[in-house]
Amino acid sequence: MEFKGKTAISTGAASGMGLLFAENWADLGGNVVMCDVNEEVLNQKVAEINAKNKGKAIGVICDVRDYKQVCNARDKAVEVFGSIDVMCNFAGGAETRMLRASGEFPDVPIEVYDWGIDVNLKGQFYFDHAVMKQMREQKSGLIINIGSITGAEGCATNVAYSTSKSGAMGGLTKSLAQYGAKYGIRCVCVSPGPVLTRAAMANMPTLMGRAAEPQEIIDLVLFLASDKGQFINGENILIDGGRNAASRRC
Repeated sequence: MEFKGKTAISTGAASGMGLLFAENWADLGGNVVMCDVNEEVLNQKVAEINAKNKGKAIGVICDVRDYKQVCNARDKAVEVFGSIDVMCNFAGGAETRMLRASGEFPDVPIEVYDWGIDVNLKGQFYFDHAVMKQMREQKSGLIINIGSITGAEGCATNVAYSTSKSGAMGGLTKSLAQYGAKYGIRCVCVSPGPVLTRAAMANMPTLMGRAAEPQEIIDLVLFLASDKGQFINGENILIDGGRNAASRRC
């Protein structure tokens, strides 16, 4: 796979799969716009990618909950690289873990759930809306939403996370695929099961008997963006080691 001359935006790009995608994309010849709220770490990671692939990466400080900042990231991408060919919405996280909240659903402050929905659903919606304007003008592009096995299973402790991921996996992805088709724009959702971005993920059972390596998820994203993945559109792809197919009997 080669992406010379192609530009991708990656959110949550200072760490985790957002960073891994950015590294892979630049290694394969593409330009990458790396978005994150952590300015210090983001600048460091951008510098590391450019040390290996000169001029392939820029960093944009961006809170995905702020539409003005989202539009700024889009505009920077076009200003520097001239196009937006792929949008990857990696930014996200389970609200109770990220905000160190605990308690039963009615007892968790609503602000915690607001954060979860804003980051995990509205953040993807905002970026999809913003880049669609550029992709429509180009008459081409691919939007990758990121779901989760939790969106299929539900989660009593991270209700906003599971709700948001369900929305991305279903209505958001299908709706944008329907709208974008006449402009040559595809939209696909990639929904991982347990991934070894955190050690605790190793404890989540799958039919494969293990969690995914982060690179396995990124390889799927790269395939979707490549010439070989062009006939996939409007679909949610679970990459979960068979977890969703496993028996849920007690």
